[in-house]
Amino acid sequence: MKTNQASIDFLDSNMLPESFILLENVITDKGSKYSVSGGKVFTRDEIKAFLLKLKQPKKYAKATHHSWAARLSRDDKIWETKQDDGETGAGAVILRIMQKQNYVNTIVVVTRWFGGKHLGTDRYKHVQDATKLILDKAA
Repeated sequence: MKTNQASIDFLDSNMLPESFILLENVITDKGSKYSVSGGKVFTRDEIKAFLLKLKQPKKYAKATHHSWAARLSRDDKIWETKQDDGETGAGAVILRIMQKQNYVNTIVVVTRWFGGKHLGTDRYKHVQDATKLILDKAA
């Protein structure tokens, strides 16, 4: 029996042009403030290094949430990972946008400083908008 295995073509994929991009204060709502960062990553160690670099400044170390997602390509396969960091569902929102826009070898981190008032479902829109902002900037 012959098996058909689909080959993944990464030629039409997208990637952020730099290893570290930071857009600060992109969204403010009810006292909460959002920044978004992203960059090229090719390994799990580079993901860890990116997150460490982002959290080095005291301002970012004290942020309430660093929700992120990353997609890596290797050997015609895609490896995906995400982290909500207490912002339930935020990593999945970031990952879904990266999938739709076919970004690989890329990490996107949405950072939030909680302003004291709950945002309800608006927080998902803010995570989505911040993610699209950094990916559109790179396009």
